[in-house]
Amino acid sequence: MQKTIQYIRAELAAFYPETEITGFIQMIMNSVLGLSYTQMIIEKDRVLENSETDRIKAIVERLKTHEPIQYILGVAEFYGLELKVQPGVLIPRPETEELVDWICKTEIPVSAKILDIGTGSGCIPLALKNELPAAAVMAVDVSENALAIATENAKKNELDVLFEPADILKWQERSWPQFDVIVSNPPYVMEREKKQMEANVLEHEPALALFVSDTDPLIFYRTIAQFASKQLNENGYLFFEINENLGDEMVALVKQLGFKSIELRRDLNGKNRMLRCEK
Repeated sequence: MQKTIQYIRAELAAFYPETEITGFIQMIMNSVLGLSYTQMIIEKDRVLENSETDRIKAIVERLKTHEPIQYILGVAEFYGLELKVQPGVLIPRPETEELVDWICKTEIPVSAKILDIGTGSGCIPLALKNELPAAAVMAVDVSENALAIATENAKKNELDVLFEPADILKWQERSWPQFDVIVSNPPYVMEREKKQMEANVLEHEPALALFVSDTDPLIFYRTIAQFASKQLNENGYLFFEINENLGDEMVALVKQLGFKSIELRRDLNGKNRMLRCEK
């Protein structure tokens, strides 16, 4: 196995930093061989079968094209859950785990009614249901493909979340129940910010889940906040993951709509990434 690990490091050295390659090695060995980090150390002298070596070589070749490893392996870890991911849904980010953690540490009713808007892989509602089992959790997305993957993830993790198709920009065209918590990580990357993004994101992850026009970057936030002002119960909470460059604009937006107890929170990288407010 040591030779295989050396092969992965050598092949990817020109493409990724060493720390990232170390993470890839652990993920590859877990996916192909079913080994944890500790087992990798214990079984360092294990001789791999040809089929195992071939699979690893195929993964390495795809990594050289900057295809995200989560799409290659078909899974992503999120807040203690293993989720299926594939092109068509955004790969869950650590910043979104921080948002989930904030919700879980907020004083909300034990049997809260929670809605996630733009659910993608289902990472947010599934993590919330896992942590808050008595909550009634619902999630919507405009993408049928995303909803199919989210439904698979719910079954895989044995979590009861209601997934429904909905275009939140047309929320007034249907009836909705009331909620205690509404959360969303909507598209928020402005078109002009594309040049700052990594190739693996631009070339592989769904633009529908990422980008908004430069002329109206708050379109989803404004619409969802207007929706929340009608559909949240009194003292209910609205949570957003936000564009780090639009914190002040976001605070002004929810303030204008009458929300109170508005709080911006920085992520582990020190960027304004989350907002919480109360109806």
